[in-house]
Parts: sequence; structure tokens; C-alpha cells
Amino acid sequence: MQGQEQQRRGGMRIGSVVGVPILLTPIWFLLPAYLVVASPTLVGGSGADYFLSLSLAVLLLVSVILHELGHCLVARAFGLPVRSITISLLAGYTEITEPPETPGREYAVAIAGPMVSLLLTGIAVAGAGALEPGSLPRLVFEGAAVVNGVLAALNLLPGLPLDGGRVLRSVVWHLGRDENRATRFSARAGMAIALVVAPALIVGVLPAVGYGDRGLVTILMSSVVGAYIYLGALASLRRGQLGSALPTLSVAVLARPALAVPATTPLSEAVRQAHEQAIRALVVVDSSGRLEGIVSESWVRQVPADRRPWVVVADGARKIEPGLVLDPGLGGQALLDAMQATPAAEYVVSGPTPAVLVAADVAAAMGA
Repeated sequence: MQGQEQQRRGGMRIGSVVGVPILLTPIWFLLPAYLVVASPTLVGGSGADYFLSLSLAVLLLVSVILHELGHCLVARAFGLPVRSITISLLAGYTEITEPPETPGREYAVAIAGPMVSLLLTGIAVAGAGALEPGSLPRLVFEGAAVVNGVLAALNLLPGLPLDGGRVLRSVVWHLGRDENRATRFSARAGMAIALVVAPALIVGVLPAVGYGDRGLVTILMSSVVGAYIYLGALASLRRGQLGSALPTLSVAVLARPALAVPATTPLSEAVRQAHEQAIRALVVVDSSGRLEGIVSESWVRQVPADRRPWVVVADGARKIEPGLVLDPGLGGQALLDAMQATPAAEYVVSGPTPAVLVAADVAAAMGA
């Protein structure tokens, strides 16, 4: 599974490929534990069966790494920087720090992983066919075929955050010319897959063809996989909603007019003047009218009314720093980047008249 946004980083480093570190998260170790518990239901529970179970876990680890390497190499071919490959429970993340700029690139990067898994499935099937039926090596090859076949099939399901969801997203993006709408559509498809398709595959199809059973452990594993897909789809949906909101974010639109007052002005007087002029922001200026600070809105609210005559606005003002001054022309992702570079509750807007951008107003606009 390839990620266009920054993914969660963590886990131990187990190596690197083409300069990209490979990280293994602790939750992965639940997989071999599950396979050992389930091994009696696989082929009988003998010592060879436990060996086969552990082999399946290692095969899945190698298969996921090769799957993610497919994403990595195609992304690098397009000049997209890859920060890391992280292996989780049943999936991996290829952390691509810049998104593909076109639906075609999105499709190519997304489809590369499942194609690698399908290729490995074919190799494993051919290898199994050349070995003696029932032998342990053949069982290992058959296990590799099943692991990669399931990995390819699961990832090709058309819903985010799966690779098939990114393929679907690229197609909808190409047809509709709207990247964020395509993201939302594919994310909702992913939610449906998490709730219906994945449980049916794990609890219904696989036991029906002889892999696992419909016991409590399998049902729990199905729940974990479904929850993983659902949460990933929900995160993708929120990113799509955020992407739609980004173009509407503008300093010029969201900024509040501000009342400029001297630093020694009593808070009660500053609030009175602001109320008279229907202004909801205060800035502090010196005797020559030069901007010195921004008065915190939360601080104003916390000061009791009976104390405000004895408190000056300078007591609740934050000194102006370079990162606290925003250009009125900023908007979209550039605005968010500027705010992330210097986190604050309020920012001053440069211009001839005093104005303040409140971070809560930006968050509300994004939520809307």
C-alpha cells in the first residue's frame, strides 16, 4: 500500500533497499502468533505444520516488502521522493513525501505493488508444480502462492486506503477532473469494503477453500483487518474534505479587523471600544503607531470583568515575531504551511489597516 501523505513512522529498522529504510512495527508480531495458534486448523497441528505457519509469516513479510518495493521503484522513476517503507500487521506503507501530479502517475504507482504480488504468485505456483505433492517444500511454495495471491486480491479491492482504491481514485480523477472528489468517492468505497467485503473474504471465502476456519480467532482477525481498512478510508475521506476546503482558505477573507490600542490601555477600555466598533481583535501599538503585539483572545476571556479596569492590554499581548505576520495574499496549502511553521492562536495580517487572522477561524473554515 503506497501513501501519498506522510504516514506514521515507527518500528525497528530491519534493512534498506535502494537507500530507503525498511521499518517493522511491533504489531507485526501478532501475525506469526496468530498463524501458530491457527496452525492446527491449517493441516493438522504437527511440528511440520508449525514450521509451515512460521514460514507463512516470513513469506508474508518478504512479500509485503517486495510489494512495497514495487511502489517505491515506480515512484522514484517519476522523481517522487520516498522516505521509508513501514511494515505493519498485514500491510505496508511506502511513504512518498510528494503526491503524484497526474492521474496517470497515481495509477502507475498504485498498480505496481499488486502487480509484483501477482508476479510472485505465478512464480510460487510454477515452483510448487515442480515439486513432489505433499512435500514440505511444496507446501511452502503453495503457501507463498496463497500469501501473494491474497495480498494482491485484497489490495486490488477498489477502495481507499488499499491500492485498488488509489487505482479507482486515479480513474475517477481522470474522468471527473476533480482530485478531491475522487478521493472522497474512493474513501467511501473503502468503508464499504471494510464493513462487508473484507469480513466476507476472511471469514467466508478463505475457510471455504481450506485456509483457516470460522472460529473466534479468525473472526477477531477479520475485525482487525476491517477496522484497519475503515480507519484508513476515514482518514482518506477527511483528507479529501480538507483538499476541497483548501482553495477557500484565504487570509484576506478570514482575517478580522483589529483595534489598535497603546500598550498601557486598560483592558476594559479596549474591550469597550472594540464592542462599539463591532471589532473582535486587539493589537498593541507604540506611541508612533508601530505594531508591537497581538492580544490573545483567550486571555481576554479569562480576565474577570471586575479586574479589567486594572489590567493593561500589554499583559495579554504576544510580541510580534517574523512568523506571526502573514501576507493577505496567502491562501490554501501555503497558508497552512505558514501557520505550521510558526504555530500560534493569532497572527497579524500585513497591510495599511490592522487585521488579525485567528487560527480557530481557519480550523472552522476547514471543518465547514
